[in-house]
Amino acid sequence: MSLRQRTTRPAGAGGAGGRGYGAGGYGAAEGEEAYNIIPIHNLLAEHPALRFPEVRAAMAALRTVGDLRKPQFIGWQEGYDLLDWLGFIFGFQRDNVRNQREHLVLLLANAQMRIQPPPDNIDALEPNVARRLRRKLLKNYTAWCSYLGRKPNVWISDKRRSATAASDYSRRDLLYTALYLLIWGEAANLRFVPECISYIFHHMAMDLNRILEDYIDETTGGSSTPAITGEEAFLNRVVKPIYSTIKAEVDSSRNGTAPHSAWRNYDDINEYFWSRHCFDRLRWPLELSKNFFAIPPDRNRVRKTGFVEQRSFWNLFRSFDRLWVMLILYLQAAIIVAWEGKTYPWENLQSRDVQVRTLTIFITWAGLRFFQSILDAGTQYSLVRRETMWLGVRMVLKSVVAAAWTVAFSILYARAWDQKNRDRRWSTVANQRLVNYLEAAGVFVLPEVIALVLFILPWIRNFLEKTNWRIFYVLTWWFQSRTFVGRGLREGLVDNVKYALFWVLLLAVKFTFSYFLQIKPMVSPSKSIYKLHVVDYHWHELFSRTNRFAVFLLWLPVVLVYLMDISIWYSIFSSFVGALVGLFSHIGEIRNVQQLRLRFQFFASAMQFNLMPEEQLFHDRGTLRSKFKDAVLRLKLRYGLGRPYKKIESNQVEATRFALIWNEIMATFREEDIISDRELELLELPANSWNIRVIRWPCLLLCNELLLALNQAKELVASDRGHWRKICKNEYRRCAVVEAYDSVKHLLLEIIKEETEEHEIISHLFFGFDDAISVEKLTAEYKMAVLPVIHTKLITLLDQLLKPNKDLNKIVNTLQTLYDVAIRDFPTTKRNMEQLKQAGLVPLRPTASGLLFENAIELPVAEDTNFYRQVRRLHTILTSRDSMNDVPKNLEARRRISFFSNSLFMNMPRAPQVEKMFAFSVLTPYYNEDVLFSKEQLRTENEDGISILFYLQKIYDDEWANFLERMRGEGMVDESDIWGKKLRDLRLWASNRGQTLSRTVRGMMYYYKALKMLTFLDSASEIDIREGSRELSLLGSSRETVVDGLGDSLRSVSARNLSRESSGVSLLFKGHEYGTALMKYTYVVACQIYGQQKAKKDPHAEEILYLMKNNEALRVAYVDEVYTGREEVEYYSVLVKYDQQLQKEVEIYRVKLPGPLKLGEGKPENQNHALIFTRGDAVQTIDMNQDNYFEEALKMRNLLEEYTHNYGSRKPTILGVREHVFTGSVSSLAWFMSAQETSFVTLGQRVLANPLKVRMHYGHPDVFDRLWFLGRGGISKASRVINISEDIFAGFNCTLRGGNVTHHEYIQVGKGRDVGLNQISMFEAKVASGNGEQSLSRDVYRLGHRLDFFRMLSFYYTTVGFYFNTMLVVLTVYSFVWGRLYLALSGLEAAIKNSADSTSNTALGTVLNQQFIIQLGIFTALPMIVENSLEHGFLGAVWDFLTMQIQLASVFYTFSMGTKTHYFGRTILHGGAKYRATGRGFVVQHKSFCENYRLYARSHFIKAIELGVVLTLYASYSAIAKNTIVYIVMTISSWFLVVSWIMAPFAFNPSGFDWLKTVDDFDDFMNWIWYRGGIFAKSEQSWEKWWEEEQDHLRTTGLWGKLLEIVLDLRFFFFQYGIVFQLNIANNSKSIIVYFLSWIYVLVAFGVFLIMGYARDKYAAKEHVYYRTVQALIITLAILVIVILLKFTEFGIVDIFTSLLALIPTGWGMILIAQVMKPLIKTTVVWDTVVAVARLYDMMFGIIVMAPVALLSWLPGFQAMQTRILFNEAFSRGLQISRIITGKKSNFDL
Repeated sequence: MSLRQRTTRPAGAGGAGGRGYGAGGYGAAEGEEAYNIIPIHNLLAEHPALRFPEVRAAMAALRTVGDLRKPQFIGWQEGYDLLDWLGFIFGFQRDNVRNQREHLVLLLANAQMRIQPPPDNIDALEPNVARRLRRKLLKNYTAWCSYLGRKPNVWISDKRRSATAASDYSRRDLLYTALYLLIWGEAANLRFVPECISYIFHHMAMDLNRILEDYIDETTGGSSTPAITGEEAFLNRVVKPIYSTIKAEVDSSRNGTAPHSAWRNYDDINEYFWSRHCFDRLRWPLELSKNFFAIPPDRNRVRKTGFVEQRSFWNLFRSFDRLWVMLILYLQAAIIVAWEGKTYPWENLQSRDVQVRTLTIFITWAGLRFFQSILDAGTQYSLVRRETMWLGVRMVLKSVVAAAWTVAFSILYARAWDQKNRDRRWSTVANQRLVNYLEAAGVFVLPEVIALVLFILPWIRNFLEKTNWRIFYVLTWWFQSRTFVGRGLREGLVDNVKYALFWVLLLAVKFTFSYFLQIKPMVSPSKSIYKLHVVDYHWHELFSRTNRFAVFLLWLPVVLVYLMDISIWYSIFSSFVGALVGLFSHIGEIRNVQQLRLRFQFFASAMQFNLMPEEQLFHDRGTLRSKFKDAVLRLKLRYGLGRPYKKIESNQVEATRFALIWNEIMATFREEDIISDRELELLELPANSWNIRVIRWPCLLLCNELLLALNQAKELVASDRGHWRKICKNEYRRCAVVEAYDSVKHLLLEIIKEETEEHEIISHLFFGFDDAISVEKLTAEYKMAVLPVIHTKLITLLDQLLKPNKDLNKIVNTLQTLYDVAIRDFPTTKRNMEQLKQAGLVPLRPTASGLLFENAIELPVAEDTNFYRQVRRLHTILTSRDSMNDVPKNLEARRRISFFSNSLFMNMPRAPQVEKMFAFSVLTPYYNEDVLFSKEQLRTENEDGISILFYLQKIYDDEWANFLERMRGEGMVDESDIWGKKLRDLRLWASNRGQTLSRTVRGMMYYYKALKMLTFLDSASEIDIREGSRELSLLGSSRETVVDGLGDSLRSVSARNLSRESSGVSLLFKGHEYGTALMKYTYVVACQIYGQQKAKKDPHAEEILYLMKNNEALRVAYVDEVYTGREEVEYYSVLVKYDQQLQKEVEIYRVKLPGPLKLGEGKPENQNHALIFTRGDAVQTIDMNQDNYFEEALKMRNLLEEYTHNYGSRKPTILGVREHVFTGSVSSLAWFMSAQETSFVTLGQRVLANPLKVRMHYGHPDVFDRLWFLGRGGISKASRVINISEDIFAGFNCTLRGGNVTHHEYIQVGKGRDVGLNQISMFEAKVASGNGEQSLSRDVYRLGHRLDFFRMLSFYYTTVGFYFNTMLVVLTVYSFVWGRLYLALSGLEAAIKNSADSTSNTALGTVLNQQFIIQLGIFTALPMIVENSLEHGFLGAVWDFLTMQIQLASVFYTFSMGTKTHYFGRTILHGGAKYRATGRGFVVQHKSFCENYRLYARSHFIKAIELGVVLTLYASYSAIAKNTIVYIVMTISSWFLVVSWIMAPFAFNPSGFDWLKTVDDFDDFMNWIWYRGGIFAKSEQSWEKWWEEEQDHLRTTGLWGKLLEIVLDLRFFFFQYGIVFQLNIANNSKSIIVYFLSWIYVLVAFGVFLIMGYARDKYAAKEHVYYRTVQALIITLAILVIVILLKFTEFGIVDIFTSLLALIPTGWGMILIAQVMKPLIKTTVVWDTVVAVARLYDMMFGIIVMAPVALLSWLPGFQAMQTRILFNEAFSRGLQISRIITGKKSNFDL
């Protein structure tokens, strides 16, 4: 045991008595103050953590109040400490003080524990500990002071201190730290505004200094007192005013629907404190009359600060202008060069004219700068106020200068050409003018050259940006606004080179590809079309020379592809770089059990090396020598050099320690039911018993080895040494031989009574064998050929022993036979009776019956589980003939074993002792999701008769069998008990396979379990471990199975309860393990509405209490609402735990809040309120849909050591952790989603972290440097709407503030993903909308400008750029299809076909088509295939990919592309981003057509119908499309998109093609369409309500959004213009009158509709005859008109259908425009008509979408095929059976 456990306190907490902390020993006595982790208020409490001298030292340091001036009007008591003193002085809440006291004690104690070497006096707090903590915590504050040119109010020197000053300084360190923590702990929502907290701290620290320095108050003449003091003064006078200001702004945002520019969000409030003016304006104490506190609609209030978020697509240009400038300039240059027409660009560039034309890029560049300056001014003008006048000056100057450059370049360029034209050659004067132009260009690019130099010398750039000297500010004023964040973001030189090389290569490939395969092929057809003069137009030409427009239409899709194809190249490059980084990280080296067998012999050493603390001298740690030594040892382990497992034989402690850990992992597997009892026995490492001389590998590794050794002995003629050398070549074979021999020897001596002659005979027999072996004469003295006979007889003996009813006679006979063989047949030389007697191998006096062993057998009792377990193991070793590659059978168990094994051979930091590790917390936000599935949830069937339990039994059939086996072992007699006394177990089993809170809690509590075990192993002596291991083996394994002779399980008996609270290694604990684990780990679940749930007696509250009761390290934080008056409500952050001693829930802390918690987005606000209750140096953020694994939890202390390593030029602040998506097996959709997600969370993030250095925080389970984030705004951002993707903003914030995000793949956490198409679509809609909002945000703008060029590219293409490029893909399809339709309808296509080079045109179509296929395929497939190849092998990856294609993965990915495009585009244009609760249920429910239509009508169906109509018209009127092959090649990918967008929701819908359901769905749809509903109708009930909700975004959009929407809607009028000239009735007329006359049709149609509507309203109810008469009249008139037209004009019947295609889109376009104009026409009669017509359109769209679904439902076989595609085979088979058999219920539904 380590030094710190030896204390002078009375014993009693240790030993067996102290073991009770985990089992319910320590807690608050009744009436005593409840505590969280340590009872700081009671030093004499029996608590293991109080035995640490570091804890007592920290508590003593806080009690050094000494001569501090006592607060007035307070009865000061002896036990008060520095935090109490600060609390009284500044008016902090009591529970805030209590909370931060424990927080600070734990921080100090843990920091002191980590000191190397330990301090001389371990009972006193080391001064450096307090100083380091203060410096880290206040680092952001001191940087802020420096930025504003203020001296920090931390009056303390960081220079070396004398001994006398050290104690005073130490107290000051503690006071400043405690003050900051108390401010932070009570700041509530202000924690999101870190510089505001710095401002508050700055003034309160000044007040503190005045007290410490005994200042005199000038006004009173007495001692100085703080400006803020009194009960709850801090909350009421500091927090509440600022909180109220934020709340008023949020209220004015109309729930986030008001434009961002109209109200201040958290960032605006925070950035107000980035200006020196805040000191003059706000003063201290805060002056509430100032305009900062003025609230809307006060016109004098402070407006936006630092940045204005304006809704526009131009934000992408503003934020990433350098990227767009590069793309535009290259495109311009490439077109100019390619236009010359030669093969290679350098041939074209030999012409001076081409060279000069290429220089026009400088004019374009200057023009783009001018455009950028106009955009800046147009979006940010509202920031200009009296105090920010210089900002306005700069905006104007930038525009003027950029315009001047544009004009100057244009003049210089024109002068050069003018001179050349006059001289008719490039004369000296003309060249001189060119030189002038180039000189100007040199001056123009000078800033870029300087930027390049600073890129090569990053540390100079960082110095310039971080230094707050005014001269540097003046020099950089022109280029960018001065901001507190975003300074000094440059990485080290090595990182610079790595990511620059990546991008230089990528851009070289992209630009080469673009030139030769995109731009150059377009030149020739463009020239031909441009020169086209004779065109037979098919319509009235509104403008002349429209062939130029045709050139534009041909180029448009090519340019769009050119702009987005960097994404494709990024996908390719990142895949291969990711694979390379993965290979060097040794990912995927152990992929399966076979590969594990090869490495398992090094496994114990690898585990010892990585998971056990290194035993080194203090001065050796971290030195170059120790690092080199580690690297060599790691290399040896990885490649099996030097046979390190030899060491295990000599040092059995390492083997025993390894066995304890391995067995605990396997026992956990068994608890989770992913292995069976039998597999547990095959996988566990038995403790050393029966005097076996070798390490006892799991049976799994020894299978077949003994038989191979026997065959070798039988067939090979060799000496002993030869045989042994051959056996020793395989470590497992050697162990199998030795173990089998030792086991047989021990077994025979065990079952034969000791005092008998037979016992002596057997002893002598084995003595003879041992003697022969020792002198290497075994092969000489015995016949090896007889060994198989002995082997057979031994198996017979073991079979007899393992039978439940043992037959002693048969055992005696078998032993007799064995004896005869060993005496007579086995020796090479026969011995006579006398010789045998001398050797002691025959009885001296014969028995009565003549049979040996008859009365000598004494079998152990059946309760001796240890004996029979050893017998079963021996039986397995002797009999196993196959290689057991299918053990374990469960794929999840195999994956986990493989990953864990592989990770131990990867590079990870060495583990410190648990005492010396970083402490950490886990935080999970929870709202109202499932905690545990209830009995009703499990049994309730859907319309197909499928319950959740039935579904789980089919999907996890092997785990269900294991669960039943475990339940039988725990006493379940009848299977009906599963719904009775075993109901809780059943609910847990099902919940642990869903996405429930109980699964997450179980996973996170593995950290606690792992830490307790590792603490024991750290401090246990060799004797403890050896004895403990033996003790555990005598107790038996956690489960014992009695088997018959064939090895099949017959029944299971429970050796001890499987709750595991008192099983495994925990039985050996000495008591201190609990204290250590609690000090290092705590788990807080932020159950926001737990208080309300308790009040309502919600079952969720009971289940949360059950989780607390069973997990002692679990704490629950919630917001409590207390009604004090009629209208008044007080809000509190409350922390509770379950007290094991009192056996009830107890409240630990209650911190009052200034008002309602939720001002911003819900989840970050929930996290923020609970963050004050977390502890430690790190916090891991875990979502409600995550899981963890015991074996991974063992590596957490290694991961936390990463904080001490530099990655590039900085230490990490966020440790990225790999995820495993565990929902992949649920359905094919879940598999696609999981594959896509897996490639991102592994390969994608691996590349982002290294080499690109732009990994952000993409959601959980990343680990945050808690103290770093504590002072910088927390672990997420919460502003309403703009921060809807709250997690990634933590990454943005971290990067902008100089943090470093890394990614580590030797540890993984489970994650659930959405599994139904509707859930997935809602999730993707949320993420796409979130990205739309991100592109408007200040964080993205600043990163786009402050990162260097290459990191900016990486950042863009992996965040908003990914979504923008996805949208460009869809726009490419649109532009291509619409452009083709224009060419076809206008007649240009026919003219081009006849006169121009038609092959170029066809080639163009094909090129575009290929682009789309490449886009679809590579975007989704390549990273998946590469990562799969890396981790599971190439063939497996290809097979998976092919299987996915068969299961329609491409349809899913194409559909998902539509979702992203729709929501991303709509959010940027109109806003409307909102949190979408996706639900985390199972996809076993059929979604009605109505629900699918509501969800996908606008995003997919209508767009697909539009494209389908365009493609159909193109097929009808195109000159090229007459050739079917050409048409198919040109449009196949567009048709694929149409089919995917329409059919995906039904192909991936359970029972999507069931005829009866389709009929029901149609009825349901028609009812929904026609149901008018009332005020309270929901969108699910009424079409009208849904239709209005679909227009929500138009209510909140701005003027530009509305105008752009109208412009886009005008495309629907083109159909009519294009088609009416093609009608027979037009008689080939090209007059514009034809078009105007066609509007008569539209007006007549609307007139007829109005008349019918009027007649229906007036006559349909009472005078039905009149209504029918009106209908008959209209129909008669219509027929009459058609007959007249047919008779007297060229009108044909086909014109009726053609004109419908022309006029229906016109009507739709009018409806869309009417929706935009709704505020103007809502009150007129027109609006009712719009609603009525829109209803008919939606009905028509629904019928069009339903038609193919109905057809496929009607055709036989499609339903079965669809079910097979959608679900994995087990469930598919189960589903078919459940339909045939009447009992569709789960197995035990009684």
